[in-house]
Amino acid sequence: MKKISIRNHIEGKVAKLTSDKVLTEVIVETAVGHLAAVITTRSAKQMKLKAGVPVHFMVKATEAFILRNGEGVAS
Repeated sequence: MKKISIRNHIEGKVAKLTSDKVLTEVIVETAVGHLAAVITTRSAKQMKLKAGVPVHFMVKATEAFILRNGEGVAS
């Protein structure tokens, strides 16, 4: 894999794709469970993604939130 600055990456394989004209939801099966990402359909086609293709799932976020189970979100 190329050198990248993203530290949070997990190897997996594509489990399922759900596409429309603009966006594609990609479900990736990993050792820690299934993870989902939404990418452009154009990118999914360019990467030739389909079920079973090995991928690296990378996460780069500036914020994370935790909600305790059973507690509602204030509106």
